[in-house]
Amino acid sequence: MKLYYSPGACSLSPHIVLREAGMTFDLEQVDLKTRRTKGGADFTAVNAKGYVPALQLDDGQVLTEGPAIVQYVADQRPDSRLAPPAGTLERSRLQEWLNFITSELHKSFSPLFNPAAVAEWKQAAADNLARRCEYVAGRLAGRNYLLGDTFSVADAYLFTVLGWSKFVKFDLARWPVLEAYLARVGARPKVQEALRAEGLIK
Repeated sequence: MKLYYSPGACSLSPHIVLREAGMTFDLEQVDLKTRRTKGGADFTAVNAKGYVPALQLDDGQVLTEGPAIVQYVADQRPDSRLAPPAGTLERSRLQEWLNFITSELHKSFSPLFNPAAVAEWKQAAADNLARRCEYVAGRLAGRNYLLGDTFSVADAYLFTVLGWSKFVKFDLARWPVLEAYLARVGARPKVQEALRAEGLIK
């Protein structure tokens, strides 16, 4: 397998999950501005959407969209307990979190990264993001991870997205539970491996 990624982007989530699952895979960095891989190939030939992540399977098929990729990887290694079994209510709870993160958190960060976004748009996005963070903080109170005591693929995604706060000056200090959560997830050995591999930490 090969994961196409950009350092620190949402592709960090499946990168973490691949390592947590103990999978063997290659990494191929993508320049999101030029849509070329580090090796010089046209990334749109791999993923016509032009953005990461994209996971090329051993048979040549390509799977895109982070929430789909992380569930696929988790299902290849059920013993990793990165996702509850398909068909259970617990799996639907996981999907509930993945959908919330992608639609309510991930997308709320987009205007904050956009240099063309006007101040009013950025403020509206930040206000919305604050409301969503308040909800997540409340759900995390008294638990280690989103689904309880077990790290799941949803935690890899939430860790990735909340980690963007430091790049757009969105202060998480008002939610100590979120700061503690980021520190807890960030200390996991496989998360550290992924961060080092992407050059995000030394």
